[in-house]
Amino acid sequence: MKVGNPLFNVLRFNHKNWKAVVLCFLAATVFWFFNALNKTYTTNINFPLTFDYDQNNFVPVKSLPREVRINVTGNGWDLFRRGSGVKIPALEIPLERPMETRKIVGSTLPAFFSNQMEGLQINYVLTDTLYLNLEPKIGRWVSLGIDTSKLSVKNGFMLASRVSIMPDSIYLEGPKPLVNEMKEPIVINVPFENIDENFMEDVEVQVPSSDIIKRNPPTVAVMFNVEKTVTIQDSIRLVIENLPSTVWPVLGRKEIPITVAIPQSMQNLLILDSAKAILDLKTVARGDRKILPRIEGLPAFTKVIHLDSVRVKF
Repeated sequence: MKVGNPLFNVLRFNHKNWKAVVLCFLAATVFWFFNALNKTYTTNINFPLTFDYDQNNFVPVKSLPREVRINVTGNGWDLFRRGSGVKIPALEIPLERPMETRKIVGSTLPAFFSNQMEGLQINYVLTDTLYLNLEPKIGRWVSLGIDTSKLSVKNGFMLASRVSIMPDSIYLEGPKPLVNEMKEPIVINVPFENIDENFMEDVEVQVPSSDIIKRNPPTVAVMFNVEKTVTIQDSIRLVIENLPSTVWPVLGRKEIPITVAIPQSMQNLLILDSAKAILDLKTVARGDRKILPRIEGLPAFTKVIHLDSVRVKF
């Protein structure tokens, strides 16, 4: 009888044999794991951070540090629990004077944490410095507006009403420097393209540092009408303003051709006889030059598509 036969019989494929082997292996692993956790180790762990300060009157300009890396010594069980992130209470740093505390050197942190790390010994702090920037919290109302020239209206259509914003102002709350430097009005960006029908949507009010500055409300209702465009070509009279009394300009014309666009429902309101092209010579130096007139007397929502410049010599 060969010596290897009994061993071969044990290891040969047999469901009952392999099941017993696996269970033995798992039992040995668990025993080793629990035995290892009863020993003392030294390692580096990232601990979550929190800061204790008057949050009703102060707010961070930038996000506060969220964690600190510390070299600690302790029981394997404690280290495993902390290192795995299971129910780790955040380490707390008190800030009695938030505005005056701009940085905290890592070497001073053990004094804050010594009573907060039960079962662990702090050897040293790996994080070099924690940088803070807290400012007084203030709030103010800021008006809203829209740059209609940046509305994306489909070709062949145009704005046919005033743009309404409801509400027309929002309340901002945040760090004093950031809130105070906010210019008015805050221009709303309408993120829709090729608009070809009456518009009524909720639009987000975007402000710098929106993760720090609170907006109330964060969105507003924007409404305006859009219609098909009618293009009209005609001429309007020329009018000279602020002409020096001692000279007479050489114009060569009394009217100027103009091309305008107007919403379809308003084309009957366009009376070009009441409109005029104004040449204001108040700030124009004498000589021979071309000037683009200023148009007055056109109905609301009329858009000048083309207008010739006028040669002036005086």
